Amino acid sequence: MDKKVKSILITVGILLVIIIASSSMVFVTLQPGQKGVIFRKFGAGLDKENIYSAGFYVIAPWNEMYIYDVKEQKVDEPMDVLDKNGLSIHVDVSVRYYPVNDKIGELHEKFGINYPQNLVIPEVRSAVRKVMGRYTAEEIYSTKRSEVEGAIITETEEVLKKPANNIHMTALLMRSITLPPQIKQAIENKLQQQQEALAYKYKLEKEASEAKRKKIAAQGEAAANAIINSSLTPELLKMRGIEATLELAKSPNSKVVIVGSGKNGLPLILGNN
Repeated sequence: MDKKVKSILITVGILLVIIIASSSMVFVTLQPGQKGVIFRKFGAGLDKENIYSAGFYVIAPWNEMYIYDVKEQKVDEPMDVLDKNGLSIHVDVSVRYYPVNDKIGELHEKFGINYPQNLVIPEVRSAVRKVMGRYTAEEIYSTKRSEVEGAIITETEEVLKKPANNIHMTALLMRSITLPPQIKQAIENKLQQQQEALAYKYKLEKEASEAKRKKIAAQGEAAANAIINSSLTPELLKMRGIEATLELAKSPNSKVVIVGSGKNGLPLILGNN
């Protein structure tokens, strides 16, 4: 074989080996839900303006494509915080978020591919500590839990969505709050006593309402009786007695009616019984 041909074949073989060895850097595939940003080592550096979407790309071996997952992600973060009075409280927080798609370049430049550890988690921890430091353990655990959670969500979202951070937070949940056993028991006892006091107050109010109702009913009945009594004159009673006597006299039972022999001159009826 001619030395020149042999040399060409060796050169081609070496090039093929180099291409195969560097294929992972040359051929890049982005899956749905991924975005890419290129760093050009021998060019303009990080290309923040051109964000690559899902698809197949061929890039120079000396350039590097940084791939970001832009689907919604979740981080569970346990932490110990202090309440308003310095009491230690353990909380478990979950946060759901995703990076702003067209700001991957800025995000990479400032925080890098590990932005969840460099940005999201520290800001969540900071917001939780600041908000809970404004409330007592009892408020956090029971009476103002929703208010505390709402304040944490608001303050965390405000920080993450800043143009310098470019993170969109979709949800933040306080999965659990754990107090020292003695503090938890004291709070639960207090809440139980408050519920019992409210129940007793309701019972007293109900009994007072019932007593008032009975009083009003009695007053109405007394007024009705007074009206009736004022209308029962001797003449009216005598007339009613005569009417009743006449009705009884119509009965088929044997009887003797003595007119004018009863009390107040009313007829007296004598029967068989």
